[in-house]
Amino acid sequence: MGKTTLAQLIYRDEEIVKHFEPRVWVCVSDESNVEKLTKIIFNAVSPNEVYDGDNFNKMQLKLSNNLAGKRFLLVLNDVWNINNYERWNHLQTPFKSGTRGSKIAVTTRHGNVSSLMRANSFHHLLKPLSNDDCWNVFVKHAFENKKANEHPNLELIQQRIVEKCSGLPLAGKLALKENIKMFE
Repeated sequence: MGKTTLAQLIYRDEEIVKHFEPRVWVCVSDESNVEKLTKIIFNAVSPNEVYDGDNFNKMQLKLSNNLAGKRFLLVLNDVWNINNYERWNHLQTPFKSGTRGSKIAVTTRHGNVSSLMRANSFHHLLKPLSNDDCWNVFVKHAFENKKANEHPNLELIQQRIVEKCSGLPLAGKLALKENIKMFE
């Protein structure tokens, strides 16, 4: 199970749904524009409000007001980079108005992201899958749990497939979508 899948299971958990309002999921990836991220979060927190202004500080103030007194959960999924602490600090300013117990969860594959965010809470490093587990994920999804040995040409390039996946479960799933020739 990968970072995103684990975060989704937690995000959708019945107790979490009851405990936090609002809950916001944002796929960040390589988007490091604080203004864009704030607007995405604002629209998720306040779907019935339209903010069409260009004033970033006003949007942050409005978001802060909409979160005031609420226990929220914000998941920033797949954060690739936060260029500097000041940008992160600027992004998180509106979230300081939330009630005690509000949480911001971040999934990332880059260790520098959590240190730049100066997270002082829980860190959990997911380790890559072993070669055997990675192969099993690939086989499960490629052959719908049928035997891989029915495809002997695939067994010959098993090691290359596993190396391409780098222990990532999603890569094991996606690898099957490509032509076998890419592994040869």
